[in-house]
Amino acid sequence: MVTINMAATGANIRNMMKARNIKVKDIQAVCGFGTPQAIFKWMRGDCMPALDNMIIIADMFGCTMDDIVVVDR
Repeated sequence: MVTINMAATGANIRNMMKARNIKVKDIQAVCGFGTPQAIFKWMRGDCMPALDNMIIIADMFGCTMDDIVVVDR
């Protein structure tokens, strides 16, 4: 069965942000969040971005959602 590796996906988000010099507050502004807590939860692997937010960050990173999400088979 295929499952999402949330910890690895969170690390992927964190690494992509660092490589592209994207700050948490940049994502917060584009996604329309009042606080950055959801983004920190993504980066820790506590939860996944909703589909609409995943599309937004993939666009910001210049990649596809498949490049962000890590799956275990």
